[in-house]
Amino acid sequence: MSTRRTTHRLVGATVLAVLLSVGAQAGTAQSAPPTEANLKAWETKLAQVSHPSANGCFTANYPQLTWHETKCVSTPSTPMAPKRRLRPLVVGNGNSISAQSPGGNITEAFGSFENIMNVTSESSPTTEFGAPVANAYSLQLNTNFFTSAACAGSPNPGCQGWEQFVFSNDGASGSVFIQYWLLRYNAACPDATWFTFSFAGDPDIYCYKNSPGAVRVPNQPITNLGNLRLSGHVTTTSDSVILLVGGTAYSTPGSNAVGAAAGWTKAEFNVFGFAYGHAATFNPGASLNVRTRIHYGGTAAPICAAEGFTGETNNLNFGTPRPAFTPPGPAVIFLENTAGGAVTNCAAAAVIGDTHQHTFGGLLYDFQASGDFVEAQVGSSFEVQTRKVSGAPTWPNTSVNQSVATRMGSTRVALCDGQRLVVDGQSAELPSGKSLSLPSGVDIHRVGNVYFVSDQTGNSIRVTVNSGYIDMSVGLGTWPVRVRGLLGNPDNKPDALEARDGTRFTVPISFEDLYRKFGESWRVSPMRTLLALCAPVASGNPAEPFLARDLDPELRQRAQNVCLQAKVAQEWLDTCTLDVAVLGEKAAATYVGMAPPVLDGNR
Repeated sequence: MSTRRTTHRLVGATVLAVLLSVGAQAGTAQSAPPTEANLKAWETKLAQVSHPSANGCFTANYPQLTWHETKCVSTPSTPMAPKRRLRPLVVGNGNSISAQSPGGNITEAFGSFENIMNVTSESSPTTEFGAPVANAYSLQLNTNFFTSAACAGSPNPGCQGWEQFVFSNDGASGSVFIQYWLLRYNAACPDATWFTFSFAGDPDIYCYKNSPGAVRVPNQPITNLGNLRLSGHVTTTSDSVILLVGGTAYSTPGSNAVGAAAGWTKAEFNVFGFAYGHAATFNPGASLNVRTRIHYGGTAAPICAAEGFTGETNNLNFGTPRPAFTPPGPAVIFLENTAGGAVTNCAAAAVIGDTHQHTFGGLLYDFQASGDFVEAQVGSSFEVQTRKVSGAPTWPNTSVNQSVATRMGSTRVALCDGQRLVVDGQSAELPSGKSLSLPSGVDIHRVGNVYFVSDQTGNSIRVTVNSGYIDMSVGLGTWPVRVRGLLGNPDNKPDALEARDGTRFTVPISFEDLYRKFGESWRVSPMRTLLALCAPVASGNPAEPFLARDLDPELRQRAQNVCLQAKVAQEWLDTCTLDVAVLGEKAAATYVGMAPPVLDGNR
């Protein structure tokens, strides 16, 4: 790597059944076919094998547990930039999912891709202002930002360290290396091995440098993504990165320049743009699962954190249904695709149609009261309320969501009647395609008839405005966590609901208990409502239950046919049928591809 200092400015934004063991000859693994499970086991063991020297570049071939030195190449001087504050509507720049240790620092993490479907092309610029290049991208396994002793020379008490384990592919060849950062160092960088970096219009000074060398890797087109695994490993004295391409490993050690071993608690992994904050743009219909596996000294599942750290992005978003957990672990697995459709967070609950509640515990139940209600409440800093209006006179025993509001910290955001945006008591204009970034760290985005509101911890709401009603989903930045309200999850059980005073109700719940006790406990008084500036509605409860089976037979059949033609899953068919009958044919679109509830409390 060149030691000259340059300045860059970013203008845009399974435990396995087969174990590998050391054989009669040191460094040799028991021969086994290179199945996916065996390769994963080999990868884990290989990570424990020391490199022949602290500097250099190395390769290994399955099933050997020996590193062989190879020639290094110069590390790229391109910055894999840190995130900016604004969370976009695609993956990256903070809008990510990370695996958080439930206790103890992370010592190593592994990233891989599964269930890859319809990935045929991808491109990204390889220079700061260049045009997109086919098969240019980066795989990044990133630490969280952490307190670092390397910030000792910074005048900024907020200076932090950050480390990235990187495979960058420029469309012709690839390289594997480590990149270290001192964030907001705000002084001349510690020595000439560091590059300086700043964002356009931002006075803060960042410093970054790379591992001494990089390992050259043959060009890896995006269609080979399923054969790539990236891992990062830290100790108190040195770090290392390993890329597996099928049965070949490429690795280089690093210098522990920022002390990640003392502060690594979250691991972010994904495929992103090549560098400079650029995006990796996939073909329409691309879909894949991302697995981030961590070692922290325990076996409990990681905490899912709706947080990311790199500034690079891709054009995918989080989709439904969430993947089922499969070994090995501990790991976080999530789906991303070009269609999206999920709240961009670790756990989601929804209030759909007229009015169907899908709780964080997985329970689906109908709630047809009108008035203001607490939908979700997490601690003292995050709350979501809805205003429900009766369907009378046509459908007197139904209600729909008319308005929604959230409190994130001290910031209050309401969408009244699906039309008027109110921020901290003041009306705000937000055209489609635009965003509002508030000083409190709350971001508001609008894309057509869909509004997203999120805070910096990943809590969010997604509001879809329909003709005469709204659909609303709540996302959480951390999971698991206790949620209270109509969407609450007492002990995360799908057969339970909990009133405000702690009284528990087991499903099936009686009509009286649902509305007179449970529901009334979460009704919001005029003094506590977040929707005071929205149009008032009458408060009340339905006279009797109203389900799809209560519809006129002909109307029910017509509505059900609409849902069947839309290929709505059987688990949602009755709910969809009721919505189509009451709200119109467009209501069926809400249920297409939706993950089924764990328990349907209406049956």
